[in-house]
Amino acid sequence: METCTKYFRYFIAGASFVCSFQCNLLYLANYPEGSREYVPKPSEHGLPYKEVTLTTSDNVKIRIYVIQRGNDMEARKRPTILFFHGNAGNMGHCLPIAERLYNYSNCNVVMLSYRGYGLSEGSPSEKGLKIDAQTALDFIKKHEVFKHTKVVVYGQSLGGAVSIDLVSKNEDKVSGLIVENTFLSIPKLLPHVIPPLRHFSVFCTQKWESEKAIQNLKVIPILFLSGGSDELIPKEHTNQLYELVKTEGGKKKQLFPYGTHVDTVAQPGYFESISIFLMKIDNFKQT
Repeated sequence: METCTKYFRYFIAGASFVCSFQCNLLYLANYPEGSREYVPKPSEHGLPYKEVTLTTSDNVKIRIYVIQRGNDMEARKRPTILFFHGNAGNMGHCLPIAERLYNYSNCNVVMLSYRGYGLSEGSPSEKGLKIDAQTALDFIKKHEVFKHTKVVVYGQSLGGAVSIDLVSKNEDKVSGLIVENTFLSIPKLLPHVIPPLRHFSVFCTQKWESEKAIQNLKVIPILFLSGGSDELIPKEHTNQLYELVKTEGGKKKQLFPYGTHVDTVAQPGYFESISIFLMKIDNFKQT
């Protein structure tokens, strides 16, 4: 009886921990140190830009970078990448990637710091980030230049989950999806990231159920970028997402055997894969 009581106390403690601190565990907006105070600017990477403040439907002000190619005529001819970063840092930390997308793939790029990240207001949550993503896409679709371009949604890690959810609700508004090292869902990822909490996945309120959302995609092309040496998110998550989706636009999975969670983007051939995918989108006629 005493053993059962002790186990029950451990169970309650574990469940309480998951319920109370999961947002702090998942959304690392303060890492690395200073991420809430300083956001690097595109000009530091030689990129032209505008910093814009958007107000979401629930009245939270979020910051975005708008990086537009050349003149309006040139920009209209190129894809616009809507870029969602991972669970740590802010949009400024991803500017080296934006630079490659701008210079190598000749894209317009729109980036945002989610609520509670960088200089954006609010506190992060699954519900809130989904609203932020929709706000950014709505901005693009109303932009005097970008509304004429093909929009490709691109997300890394948590940003991949944000991307999949957004596109699953707006497939008619986008022309392609790119995800890197993302997961099936938080409950299915938790046992790998924090093994002692594997029995408490049922208590997750931050679910990000990409395995369900991705099955809603039926038309657009999708590119999966996977690091074979990812120590945080097992590549099997990407493999299963790839198998789950059935889309008329076709799907491509590019494996980088030596890519870890943070350096898959630095592997040879990474941006070449994106550029080839973008050329396919240029030739893709969405019905």
